[in-house]
Amino acid sequence: MSKTNLRALSNMLPEAWRSKVVGLAAGANVKVLRMDGTASSKESHPYTEGLLVLDGELKLEIGGEVVTIVAGEIYIAPANTPHAVAAGSHGTLVIIDQDE
Repeated sequence: MSKTNLRALSNMLPEAWRSKVVGLAAGANVKVLRMDGTASSKESHPYTEGLLVLDGELKLEIGGEVVTIVAGEIYIAPANTPHAVAAGSHGTLVIIDQDE
């Protein structure tokens, strides 16, 4: 067993929006990243993706609307669904996904 302080780890990352794999759980990657308020371009994945906000908020553009996910909430992005991060997203984000 091991434990990781995800907030501390995200604060030590050299770049915002560049995730670091923390480990593998039940066949899924567990990643952490720091959000710095900037937007990102649309992307989609052939797998479902979990987006868990530890602190701050994530503004996710999906399906023609912006959904705000706040600390303590998780959003499950469906497979093959284009989504983007809107400006103003900040804090610590945990991503649960599969290898591509």
